[in-house]
Amino acid sequence: MSVVLLAGCASGNYAARQENELATSFDKTDNQKRARIRLQLAIGYYQQGQMNIALDEIKLALQTDSDFADAYSMAGLIYMDLGETRLAEDNFSRAIRLAPNDPDLSNNYGWFLCQNGRAQQSIAYFESALRNKAYQSPAKALNNAGTCSVILKDTVAAERYFNEAFRTDPSNPTTSTNLARINYERGDLERARFYITRVTKADVLSAEVLWLAVKIERKMGDRAAESSFATQLRRRHPNSTEFAAYQRGAFNE
Repeated sequence: MSVVLLAGCASGNYAARQENELATSFDKTDNQKRARIRLQLAIGYYQQGQMNIALDEIKLALQTDSDFADAYSMAGLIYMDLGETRLAEDNFSRAIRLAPNDPDLSNNYGWFLCQNGRAQQSIAYFESALRNKAYQSPAKALNNAGTCSVILKDTVAAERYFNEAFRTDPSNPTTSTNLARINYERGDLERARFYITRVTKADVLSAEVLWLAVKIERKMGDRAAESSFATQLRRRHPNSTEFAAYQRGAFNE
C-alpha cells in the first residue's frame, strides 16, 4: 500500500516555540538568547530551501550554545535533506540525549529513522512524542506513525493512527488524504470520497491528491467528476508522474 508522505519535521513548531521563549526568557543567558536568534534564522532559510545558509546559522548557534538540543535537531533535518545520513543521525542522537522528553525532537528523529529503513524503530519515538501532553502538534506524529506503519505493512495500526490524527485535527489535509487512500485501497469508496472531498476543496492541490480523486471517481462511476479532476491534474501538473499515469490509463498501479 502506498501512502502520502508528509514532511515530518517540526520547524514550524520550533519557530513558534522559540518566539515565545525569546519573549519570556529574561532569566536565560545572553548566549542562549543569541543561539535562539540564530536558530530562528536557520529555520527561515530552511523553509526557503536554502540549506547551506541554514546550516551556517545552526553552526553559529551551536558555537554560542553547545548544549542547544533544538539546534542539533534542526541540523539533523538539514543534513537529512542534504542526503548526509551519518551527520543527520549524529545530530538527531545528540538532540535526543540532551532533551529526551521533547516531543518535537522525538518526532523528528522518528521520521529520520522511518525514512532510512528503520520504520519499526521509529514507532517508539512517535509514541514518545504522543505521550507528552504538552505536545502542540500531535497530528504530525500521528500521521508520521501511520505512514511508517504502512511501510511496515501494518494496515490496522496505520488506520488507527490516521483516525486519531483526524479526531485531533480534522482540518489537516494530509490526514484526510491518508484516510482516503486507505479506504480506496480497501474498496470502501464512499468513505474514500468523503475524505478526498475534504481535501479537494482547497485552492492548492498536489498531483497526488488529484490523481487519487480521479481514481476514486472512476471507480465510483462518476465520469463528470473524474473528468473535472483529470482536467485539473493536466492543467496544474502537466509534467507529473501522476498525469503520465493518467495518460497511459494506469488506474490500478
